[in-house]
Amino acid sequence: MRRKRVAVVAAVMVAATACSGQGGDGGGEIAAPPSDPAKVSGEITVLTNRTDQMADGTLEKYAAEFRKVYPGVKVKFEGLTDYEGETKIRMNTDEYGDVLLIPNSLSVEQYPTFFAPLGKAGELSAKFDYTDHATVDGQVYGLANIGVANGFVYNKAVWKKAGITEWPATPEEFVADLQAVKAKTGATPYYTNYKDGWPLTNWTNAIGAPTCDPGSYDALAKTEKPWSPGSDLYAIDKLLYTVVDKKLSEPDPTTTNWEDSKARIATGKIASMWLGSWAISQMRAAADAAGANPDDIGFMPFPAQKDGKFCSVLRPDYQYAVNVHSDRKAAARAWIDWYITKSGQAAAEGSPSSVKGAPLPETLKDFDDNDVTLIQQRQENLAEVNGIDKASEIGITAQDYRQKLVDVARGAADGDMDSYFDELNGKWSEAQQTLGG
Repeated sequence: MRRKRVAVVAAVMVAATACSGQGGDGGGEIAAPPSDPAKVSGEITVLTNRTDQMADGTLEKYAAEFRKVYPGVKVKFEGLTDYEGETKIRMNTDEYGDVLLIPNSLSVEQYPTFFAPLGKAGELSAKFDYTDHATVDGQVYGLANIGVANGFVYNKAVWKKAGITEWPATPEEFVADLQAVKAKTGATPYYTNYKDGWPLTNWTNAIGAPTCDPGSYDALAKTEKPWSPGSDLYAIDKLLYTVVDKKLSEPDPTTTNWEDSKARIATGKIASMWLGSWAISQMRAAADAAGANPDDIGFMPFPAQKDGKFCSVLRPDYQYAVNVHSDRKAAARAWIDWYITKSGQAAAEGSPSSVKGAPLPETLKDFDDNDVTLIQQRQENLAEVNGIDKASEIGITAQDYRQKLVDVARGAADGDMDSYFDELNGKWSEAQQTLGG
């Protein structure tokens, strides 16, 4: 039943976009930042994927601090475990909170249909990074709280026990290191988090790292076969395929558990996971809770170098938006601005703030010490890439195609890496030609 309803919402979104066009404000008023906190009131619902912070009271603490500034506003949080799937279903209606994280499956052209504009790009880009990722016709529809570097969260003690003292500089070295971890430590070398699914989507955020090219994502608009040798997607997905194919990941990916994985990597039962830098503080907190050493949690870049240096893509995390149907837009916008600029959440979690000029956090000290080049992914061709991706029905920012990649690699689906890459290339090139012609 869930599968059918998700398919329906996709159709609704496409239809709504076709009706609204690519610009304007979707018929909604601008959610401008309020000038007088005393005049803002109402109860707002904030949809969140941070169910852990709901459980431990962190979000309520932020809400209490916010209310000291905006005493007339009450913030209520609604945690969604399957954030992407559940939000897409909710967006078939007008009831998807007052503030929400923009789902990855939504193309930027659809933003005006579902979200209220937050202000002009020229003004907001002077204060916040990544506004170009949510801009349509000069209006910004989402603001990121944090930027995210991408890499492997890993347990340093496990890798040291395996005899590894330096970061692998090639995919082949990385695989060899995982083999050493398996042979010498008993830890699961790599954990896919296949069942929860969304962690697999983070591999797409490596685009740009293998070639150290901030334009790699944009180049997909003109690339006929993205899963071909020499391309970023080929290098990224080949590495994941190889890790699973060589049995260097968990034995049964259908039983993985995201929350459990935090304690397992913290205590050395898992050696590595590909994630955003936001995960470092969560794994260190898990280590502290388990009586393990938080300093054992490290972060390494994708195993590739250009001119002797590693690269990591710096991108926005989820962007906060205001529901275009909300009748409490002022209160919703007040929460977004306060949370990003005043809550201290980015620093508390060791993430780079999206506020321009903010320093890098201590969690990225290893990157700083090893001269890892942080590149910001350009997305001038985002609409075109998204259009091809949607028409191809691949979903490079969704989890399904990589779950199938894992299934093929472990023998649970037909084919091999080459046949699957041929299938993906065929779908992409056909969609590209159809849209282009």
